[in-house]
Amino acid sequence: MNVKTAIQKLKENGYKHTKQRERILSILAEQEQYFAAKDILKEIQADFPSVSYDTIYRNLYLMADVEILEATELDGEKHFRLGCGTHGHHHHFICTHCGKTKSIETCPMDELGEDLRGYQVENHKFEIYGKCPACS
Repeated sequence: MNVKTAIQKLKENGYKHTKQRERILSILAEQEQYFAAKDILKEIQADFPSVSYDTIYRNLYLMADVEILEATELDGEKHFRLGCGTHGHHHHFICTHCGKTKSIETCPMDELGEDLRGYQVENHKFEIYGKCPACS
């Protein structure tokens, strides 16, 4: 997903386009990695010195709720990234050191047919954590 598409999705869901939201999205769009709210705050304060941690956090959760952002938990803290948007069904490897991600096209759900007999799966999420080649 790109910034323009994300802003349009916010508008479609009844939320205003603000410069702060646009800047949050542009920070996330610059790199394919997960960011904690505190990391976004550090980046955005150069442009918006009075912005608070709570404002960043609320906006990240709002954008995750309308499926603009993807969220995961690293070291007990929520991290966010811009949703892939253009990819088909896939999963991610997430670097625990730098937060970079790599798409994984293989889905382990294909192997679980008999294990889940009688269960109705509504959704799933598969993430692998470790260190990327640059951080190894």
